[in-house]
Amino acid sequence: MRTILRFLVSLFEAFLRALLRAPRQTAENASPQQELRARLQKKIRESWRPRALWPTLLLVMLPACATRTVYVPDGTPVRLRETVRNAKVWVLDAQGQPVPGEMDLPEGWYCLPDERE
Repeated sequence: MRTILRFLVSLFEAFLRALLRAPRQTAENASPQQELRARLQKKIRESWRPRALWPTLLLVMLPACATRTVYVPDGTPVRLRETVRNAKVWVLDAQGQPVPGEMDLPEGWYCLPDERE
């Protein structure tokens, strides 16, 4: 999204610069400015070449292909695909009381919610 916004802002800035550089027409200078018109059309054609559009289109389309979201219903166990280092866990002590701790969860372990109320 940021790339699209940057592209639109730079296009708008180039358009404004071209408009501000154009001399103002007065009553004495009301003839059509063919040279200015030709220069502006050339700039627009150069900035919208198909070669220049391909990288922009690829940048816009690639992020959509990179992320995959899978819905996991609540309460469903999942298997870890890679080791989770220093995961914050609750561990039971000798009296059976939960104590905060940290541990590595190895790849292949299953994680599931505790059904206790």
